[in-house]
Amino acid sequence: MNMRVDAATLMETVAVFEAATDFEDAIDELMCSGFDRADLSVIASDSRVEKKLGHTYRTVAELEDDGTVPRSSYVAPESIHEAEGALVGGPFYVGAVAAIAFVLAYGGSLAAEIDGALLAGTAGGLIGFLFAKSIGNRHLRHQREQLARGGLLLWVRTPDVPRMKRAVEILFNHSGRDVHVHAIPAAA
Repeated sequence: MNMRVDAATLMETVAVFEAATDFEDAIDELMCSGFDRADLSVIASDSRVEKKLGHTYRTVAELEDDGTVPRSSYVAPESIHEAEGALVGGPFYVGAVAAIAFVLAYGGSLAAEIDGALLAGTAGGLIGFLFAKSIGNRHLRHQREQLARGGLLLWVRTPDVPRMKRAVEILFNHSGRDVHVHAIPAAA
């Protein structure tokens, strides 16, 4: 790879994955090889892409080398699960504590405190569960939409030749398709 890059240009390596497991495995190896989560980006939501481009796209291949495509930071499945857990646990805790405080303020018995904590905590946890389920479903729907359009697209910022070579190797090793390096404007 003999590439000349000026200050107004960024180099990145791109690949398309046909399976979410290969996509996740490639990202795991990239991060274990010294790439930062900030070096990785994925396609933003369909509505953001359509709004920015002014049209829908049929396949992810149309977007691979377009530096104007809205992107999102990569979010690991573990982070989504942690958010889901917080959305369930947080409202459960707040509901339970609020119920205990309410019962204590009005001189209720220990049994009333326990019942109130269980009832309010369960109600709060249920509300949190519904929000958590919404987040998980949105993430899965976004992945399914991309897979239906040809695969999961991953861009990896690769500022120098050794990192370009390493990214290309990792993406190929995890069944990345159409793996290549391209230049994009630094403002992208």
